Amino acid sequence: MLISKRKRRFLTFLTYAVLLLFSCYSLFPFLWMVVTSIKPDDQIRTLNPTFLIKDVTLKHYDNVLNHSSFLIYMKNSLIIASIATLLSLLISVFSGYALSRYTRFKGVQMFSVAMLLSQMIPGVLLLIPLYLIMKSLALINTHLSLVLAYTTFTIPLCIFMMKSFFDSVPYEMEESAEIDGAGPVQKFFTITLPLLKPIMIYTVTVAIFEGYRMFGESYVFWNESMPGDIGLTIVRYIYQQAFQRNDLGFGSAIGITLLVIVLAINLAQLKFFGFFKKDSDS
Repeated sequence: MLISKRKRRFLTFLTYAVLLLFSCYSLFPFLWMVVTSIKPDDQIRTLNPTFLIKDVTLKHYDNVLNHSSFLIYMKNSLIIASIATLLSLLISVFSGYALSRYTRFKGVQMFSVAMLLSQMIPGVLLLIPLYLIMKSLALINTHLSLVLAYTTFTIPLCIFMMKSFFDSVPYEMEESAEIDGAGPVQKFFTITLPLLKPIMIYTVTVAIFEGYRMFGESYVFWNESMPGDIGLTIVRYIYQQAFQRNDLGFGSAIGITLLVIVLAINLAQLKFFGFFKKDSDS
């Protein structure tokens, strides 16, 4: 069916208009947070808030970086998330390899299905049984409870990422190593494991971000409230400042600061993978 040039232009215009509308809708919360972070307190708490800013201020950013416990909470989150990430990575590497290479066993297939079904359960439903387990083991208000909880939620994602990578590695490479006399352990550590560097870096980044954003786990398994406590993570700090203390400017400034950190990490990751290198053929 032929479409006239005029109708084609109209459909193109309509498509871009709809996409622009959805883009504005998606960016509105982010833009509102940016505007709030540079507004004075009296303009934030007004009855008729607008995007217009009469007096731009960086007071909230100064408070975040120089007059708050922001760095302490960041350190707390980094410690907990890093330990959980290392445990998740150690487990997911071997689990992903087993799920990818030993599919002929029935137990492996059932485990894969069970892992997939577990991702369909909302994480908040697991907090009560996890809390009862932690309480029975006397782990409430301990660092280990947070590490185990974070690891529980990050392991399935890491395993699926590792399995997808192992599926893309030709099994013929390992067969060649077997012909040369390499055993299962030797071929894994000498042939397959060296290929994991890119996906391991990406998995570590995703797992750390997952650990940083976990809010319910921190509130359920750690009930202390001292600023120096390692159980108080950055998401709890944002909640306390933005909602409990109703300091929206301060909370927005924290959110933008975290966004800058995340973008910096992602740019460094892209640079590591050579995304910004110019094509030598061009």
